Amino acid sequence: MSSAETRTFEMAKDVIQSVHVQSSVADQIHFYDRWAQTYEQDVELIEYRAPALAAGRVSAHFSGEPRAAAAVLDVACGTGLVAKTMKREGFQHFVGMDCSEGMLQSARRSGLYRELKMAVLGDQPLPVPSGEFKVVMIVGALSASHIPAKAIRELCRAAEQGGLVCMTTRTNRDNLDYKAALEGEMKQMEDEGLWRRVDVTHVTEWERGVTDQATGYIPGCVYLFQKL
Repeated sequence: MSSAETRTFEMAKDVIQSVHVQSSVADQIHFYDRWAQTYEQDVELIEYRAPALAAGRVSAHFSGEPRAAAAVLDVACGTGLVAKTMKREGFQHFVGMDCSEGMLQSARRSGLYRELKMAVLGDQPLPVPSGEFKVVMIVGALSASHIPAKAIRELCRAAEQGGLVCMTTRTNRDNLDYKAALEGEMKQMEDEGLWRRVDVTHVTEWERGVTDQATGYIPGCVYLFQKL
């Protein structure tokens, strides 16, 4: 994957299809290290709307301290697309983490983050203190091939009391089992009194479909919770 070549939708489609068949965490990290060169071109080609949609929902429900002072944790930050869209909403204090050094290098070049950390969201705790962030976001990474549903508990732990936790996932046919597991974990955490649901936004045109079965756009969902 070379950043010098002119990218096409078919090229982006081939890359994105392949990410979901990486068999191990190490394979995924290596894949994302290489994809960092063309990542932003490719997601633009598939009209990937999740960062803007998530930032819009956080912005609509955020209250309290000035936005510029609110600490935002961007989990699976990639090249920094979420921070870019959140900055347009008035937020300025970003801490990012990702499993890929290639992605982190791109995020570092953006100049948006006060701190960037290498981390894999899964069985291990995130390398951040509890209750540290006014907003915690994970956009695009929640899927069966990447992150177990139970790992969203770490997002809640990182948020301060009253803080917002924003998550997204695709809701096309290939991801429905994972979506059900994710929503089950969210409901269990509600029942445990860890957070309350603020908003769930279903979007029919989330991004252009890239599987052989997909035609047109696939749907997705933005979830917003407040830590209790």
